[in-house]
Amino acid sequence: MPATIASRYSLPAITAFARLNGRGFLVSVVLAAAAKFLSEHYGAPAMLMALLLGIAFHFLAEEDGNSCKPGIEFTARTVLRIGVALLGARISVELMIGLGPRLIAVVIAGVFLTILFGLAAARLLGRGWRFGLLTGGSVAICGASAAMAISAVLPKNEHSERNLIFTVLAVTVMSTIAMIVYPLLTEFHEFNDEVSGVFLGGTIHDVAQVVGAGFSVSNETGEVATLVKLIRVAMLAPVVLVISVLVRRHVEEGDTNGKRPPVLPTFVIGFLIFATLNSLGLIPTIAIETMSSLSRWALLISIAAVGMKTSLKRILDVGGQAIALIVAETLFIALFVLLGVTLLGH
Repeated sequence: MPATIASRYSLPAITAFARLNGRGFLVSVVLAAAAKFLSEHYGAPAMLMALLLGIAFHFLAEEDGNSCKPGIEFTARTVLRIGVALLGARISVELMIGLGPRLIAVVIAGVFLTILFGLAAARLLGRGWRFGLLTGGSVAICGASAAMAISAVLPKNEHSERNLIFTVLAVTVMSTIAMIVYPLLTEFHEFNDEVSGVFLGGTIHDVAQVVGAGFSVSNETGEVATLVKLIRVAMLAPVVLVISVLVRRHVEEGDTNGKRPPVLPTFVIGFLIFATLNSLGLIPTIAIETMSSLSRWALLISIAAVGMKTSLKRILDVGGQAIALIVAETLFIALFVLLGVTLLGH
């Protein structure tokens, strides 16, 4: 066994791995950097820019003989998992305690009910359960990051990549619209800063848009919204774990095709370890900031690779029912959280 491990990590093996995957990975990095530049200079969501740039370079992953293809596959799969695992460093129990049990309960209930709503609505619209889980989970938890994490544990079929790229694109667009519209709703309902933060953090899909919407209202609203959003992000690990267990059982019963996933994916274990270490105060602040930055870059790079793997034509084949499903899930979580904070008397 030690000899096998040594040979796997020997200099020739590492060199061969770099030669095989280096080109595709570097192309993904360049596209991610371009997306970041566009985001910082023109205000467009970085994830959306990376996705669109990736789609424009789809030809690099289309042909089997293309030297970039193995690296693109590696980046879309492995770099994605690294990014999700590093997300755990942003989570701690201490962050959640200050918000209060009732508001936390509203946020957590919104996550689970939105996923169940997604499953039910997908069935009603004639879509598969995979699509319902993927869209419901991405809307309920943290947008594109959740979509990629959930997709990683779902059994694959011929529509898996198309559904993932559509979901990332749709939730990013919906999140951007929400960033503009939802602060107006908090003003209309005359919410205080705390409740405005709970509503914005509990309903908008992506972290960046939550921050943008929250701080556009006030500094306190921005801080509360970011905290609430991190609570939703913390739900990623248990949700992915439950999905993994249920999917594994589903596969064992022979109801679906695809490779049987592990009971507890490695990237979920990593997420939980980092979240636990951060909750215990064992990760220095500078390390948390570094890991958070690495996580954002890993997810940005991997979504560029996912974009290169999917053609625009296949995205357009998803159909109007899929768009209706994403919109319905977005409205459901918004109405649920709005009703929850209203009934709590705020």
